Amino acid sequence: MSDIRKRSGAKGSTYQVRYPNPATKSGYAYASFETRKEALEFRENAAGRKSVSTTSHSIRTVADGLQKWLDVCEKEGRNGRDPVTSDTLKHYEWRVAHIERYEWPKALHELTTPDVVEFRSWLLRNFSLDVARKLLKSFHSMVLELITRGVLDRDIVTGVSIRGTSRYDEPVTIPTEAEVLALLSAADRLANSKNAQTQRVWKRYRPILYLAADTGMRPQEYLVVPDFNLTDTDVKVDRAIESSGLKISVTKTPAGRRLIPVSPETRDLVRHYGRTHGVPSSLNKNSLLFPTSSGRWQDTRNWRKRGFYAACEEAGLIDVVEKRGKLVEVPRYSPYSLRHFYASMLIEEQVNLKRIQKLMGHEKIETTLNYYGHLIERKEDEANRRTGMLAGLDRRACGESVARP
Repeated sequence: MSDIRKRSGAKGSTYQVRYPNPATKSGYAYASFETRKEALEFRENAAGRKSVSTTSHSIRTVADGLQKWLDVCEKEGRNGRDPVTSDTLKHYEWRVAHIERYEWPKALHELTTPDVVEFRSWLLRNFSLDVARKLLKSFHSMVLELITRGVLDRDIVTGVSIRGTSRYDEPVTIPTEAEVLALLSAADRLANSKNAQTQRVWKRYRPILYLAADTGMRPQEYLVVPDFNLTDTDVKVDRAIESSGLKISVTKTPAGRRLIPVSPETRDLVRHYGRTHGVPSSLNKNSLLFPTSSGRWQDTRNWRKRGFYAACEEAGLIDVVEKRGKLVEVPRYSPYSLRHFYASMLIEEQVNLKRIQKLMGHEKIETTLNYYGHLIERKEDEANRRTGMLAGLDRRACGESVARP
């Protein structure tokens, strides 16, 4: 049973509502308001809030809600998605541990938007901008999940956000066609080196480099492509190395599963390597296109440093930069640069935006636009540079032009 009590103090009068709350030790909770009207409205709505909050007696605190969210992410997957990978789950658990450090003043179903604003202030005081944004995002994800399950009746995080730094703030650096051709030529030379060790290593690295440039796959994808996913015309992407590097899993999102056309030259090069330099199937238990001699997948760091960076050096794609007061040589590009090159070529060929999104494996079209929007705009500017809108109209469709000479 709820009741309203008037309280008088040095700052004037307030109205306190006492209402039942099974989440507290006393069985009651309190809320204060400046006017009696606000207190009456709160009491009238208390029954509705109680019915919603008691739909799940096991979820009363923020910690309970976060644990439920983790369970859904691990076992069911949110919003029809697949369950998250073990690496992603560990990262979510790390976020939850930090969120639980905050001393929440109320039970979960009693929290309001001002409470979330206070939580945001705490995040900004104790974490970097980027980490604070991620923690608030996970908290919001938990709230939305509990709303769909009837535990909460409203989104208390709406309108509360943290603007973080974005990987899209600066345009990506993209190799030119000449530079990519130089990389491929460098791979050819290294694979035919007179040095036996260099030749042996590059018999494997060469087809990897060709496949990366030809398909725009992520390094963690093309390093674990199974041989049965390569057809005469396409390569199927449906697995990836987890961020720890210790396990092969599915792609991070369903959008990552895709079919990408492959050039005949690349297909033949990859298949030739498998026939002449592959390992026995008894060792290659994952049916990898590019297994190590022990049958495991290539380490992404080894490929980047010993493979891709060596090709950059051979191709002359090295820049001199200052680091800690010293001039050092660094590769001009990274393995991911070939992915950006692939996207730029799709845009150059005027492939439609939805097709680009699908081939790149982006879950949201916004990702494609944020990464490559400047290239799309540049291509459109080139196409429209010599014409205005009226230039494409038939000026005589309904008679002679009425424009004055």
